[in-house]
Amino acid sequence: MKFILSHGRYMVIIGVIGAFLAAISLFVYGGILTVQQIIETIQTGYVSSKGSKTLMLSFVEIADIFLLGTVMYIISTGLYELFIDDNIELPGWLEIHTLDDLKQKLVGVIVVVMGVIFLGHVIKWHGETEIVYYGAAIALVIIALTWFSGQKKKKE
Repeated sequence: MKFILSHGRYMVIIGVIGAFLAAISLFVYGGILTVQQIIETIQTGYVSSKGSKTLMLSFVEIADIFLLGTVMYIISTGLYELFIDDNIELPGWLEIHTLDDLKQKLVGVIVVVMGVIFLGHVIKWHGETEIVYYGAAIALVIIALTWFSGQKKKKE
């Protein structure tokens, strides 16, 4: 039983591989969308303020895809560091030694993703009042996540 429990941690490799493949997929997909958007913009040859707003929105949405890919990559490397091998060579900001380290990294990226999502809605905005409620909901979640992060730091 002791052997099974001590080696059971290697089951996490399924999550590591899955998250890593998801990250690769999101990065490749975002790259393809970026190239397609650039080609489409050049082919139309039409320049206007409405066109620039549409172009900005497209690139903000693509940035969101890259950020989600980053989240999946952080999950993949974090789980690998926590359960498989803590001695892989990574930049200092990506080193994860505890589950709380992984949570902190994810909270930071999630806050940025939510900000980018809201920015996308602001760019599409046509004066509807619902954006206030949407922004308030995102702000409340960001406040809660920031408070959660602050509490963890105080305990340390």
